[in-house]
Amino acid sequence: MKKEIMILTGAGQIGMAIARRMGYGKKIVVGDLNPESSEAVCRILNEAGFDAVPVEMNLSSRESILNLIAVARKHGEISMLVNAAGVSPSQASIETILKVDLYGTAVLLEEVGKVIKEDGVGVTISSQSGHRMPALTIEEDMLLATTPTEELLSLDMLQPDSIKDTLHAYQMAKRCNVK
Repeated sequence: MKKEIMILTGAGQIGMAIARRMGYGKKIVVGDLNPESSEAVCRILNEAGFDAVPVEMNLSSRESILNLIAVARKHGEISMLVNAAGVSPSQASIETILKVDLYGTAVLLEEVGKVIKEDGVGVTISSQSGHRMPALTIEEDMLLATTPTEELLSLDMLQPDSIKDTLHAYQMAKRCNVK
């Protein structure tokens, strides 16, 4: 029997807590770059009576995201997305932060949005860091909201000479995700 599907990206404690609270009766497909992490979360969830399967997934890759969605759809209809994946300024370069936290989140939302059931829901776990920087201009907000996903990383405001450091890149990516 096919179940409703919850996709959980990022095999960390926050995502797992949400899955434990919201995932009962659903098949939980856990995607993470580190297969050991997704397997560990699935083991914990399954031992607690949930139904979870791990999938290796790279949030910075459209192909990898599409694979995650394909695996999820084999089990049933996607009804929930919990995006808790990402990198921090202490973990990654400016380019990686923008590719994962900005571009990857945009791709994930775009692709899941195409297939999630009509009354499906989703949440992206972000950070308060996006609120520590000055407000974006109306023009910057519009660019981030309307630029096609594949063109986001080409925006002048996201070029390395416009980004001060990894914290600034992180704040920009998180700021984009709180719209």
